[in-house]
Amino acid sequence: MNTLLRPAITMVVALTAVTGLTMPLAMTGVAQLVFPKQADGSLIERDGKIVGSSLIGQAFTSERYFHSRPSATTEADPDNEGKTRAAPYNAAASAASQQGPTSESLLASVRERVEANGPAPMPADAATASGSGLDPHISPANAVRQIARVAAARGLPAERVQAAVAANTEGRELGLLGEPRVNVLRLNLALDALR
Repeated sequence: MNTLLRPAITMVVALTAVTGLTMPLAMTGVAQLVFPKQADGSLIERDGKIVGSSLIGQAFTSERYFHSRPSATTEADPDNEGKTRAAPYNAAASAASQQGPTSESLLASVRERVEANGPAPMPADAATASGSGLDPHISPANAVRQIARVAAARGLPAERVQAAVAANTEGRELGLLGEPRVNVLRLNLALDALR
């Protein structure tokens, strides 16, 4: 019996040490050396204070700012055990809504967002939440749709706001992966820097 257990226990301990401790520590060390900003969460600072991450969407509700993509994150409802409640942009609860295309709740949310934004055509990312519920980007079409509102609220010419959108539009990765996108936090910080 001992001859069977000893090698098995030794292998479990050795593999746990290698795959559960050594490899994660090595990868963290390499990440810190090669990509320190990304490994630390891609945090954005302004005046020495952390204002957010370029990887996590935030709620912007002021008319002076571009609004993020809707968030579908939830949290446990303290009033109803086993139920959840909406908790938009809750980074601790990143997840999709798990609502399918036939969900009445999802259709009601989309209709409400579309009606709130008027009769003009609306980009899909302005009416639907992302898979994570924390998408930091909006489409260039969504940003263009918001230019007039932001320019009016800030008392800026629309051309200056359009230039800020263009300067903060990221292209496809390696020229072919993904879609063009605008990081909302970076764009709003760039607008705050305009005088």
